[in-house]
Amino acid sequence: MNNFDWKNLLDPLFYINFDLDGVKIGLYIVLFIVFAETGLFAGFFLPGDSLLFLAGIYSSELVQNIVYIPYDFVNLILLSSLVAFSGILGNMVGYWFGSKSGHYLYTRKDTFFFKKKYLIQSKDFFQKHGGRAIIFARFLPIVRTFAPIVAGIVEMDKKKFMYYNILSSFMWSFSLIFAGHYLQQLLLENFDINLKDHIELIVIGLVVVTLSPVIFKFAKSTVTHEKHDVSEE
Repeated sequence: MNNFDWKNLLDPLFYINFDLDGVKIGLYIVLFIVFAETGLFAGFFLPGDSLLFLAGIYSSELVQNIVYIPYDFVNLILLSSLVAFSGILGNMVGYWFGSKSGHYLYTRKDTFFFKKKYLIQSKDFFQKHGGRAIIFARFLPIVRTFAPIVAGIVEMDKKKFMYYNILSSFMWSFSLIFAGHYLQQLLLENFDINLKDHIELIVIGLVVVTLSPVIFKFAKSTVTHEKHDVSEE
């Protein structure tokens, strides 16, 4: 921690290898990041998808730093389940926060940690897709931070919200963590390619892939608004 750089906050590997006075606590940091990104509106800038994918690659190290389990599959199930529960809890906090402070958020001024445009985009996304938006949002950076908050603001039925919340969290955590683990295993055994040697490329690739839908939607929305303004003139 002596060589800390603020850029590390955007590096998923920094959290996975987090060392506190010689003790590896990466698993706890990963769980907190998942909770923060889905439960605290200030967490939209944190790595989510890339963090889980890399967690799959480093699943054995993450789990065994806490408890020794000699079976890879059990490590994966335990890690994915813990992440899923963190995501569920995060969404529950987001929903509660939205139900209690919806009006305040819409009238609040923009800050570095809060952008009202993200909240508005998430609301449009939510209204278009309904309950399924909770599932879709889980796989979209930024949107997944605000979707549960918007669900609380629009007073989505709690039982319906919890159903989609639980389903989406398990889908998100298991798919990305299992993908990272087994892709690493497949490439290493068949092509002698170790993904741990290409972490930067993996992170960049995942960021591009996961942010593309958000950027496309924002660009499309901007063009639509400009056309609407021109037509009014």
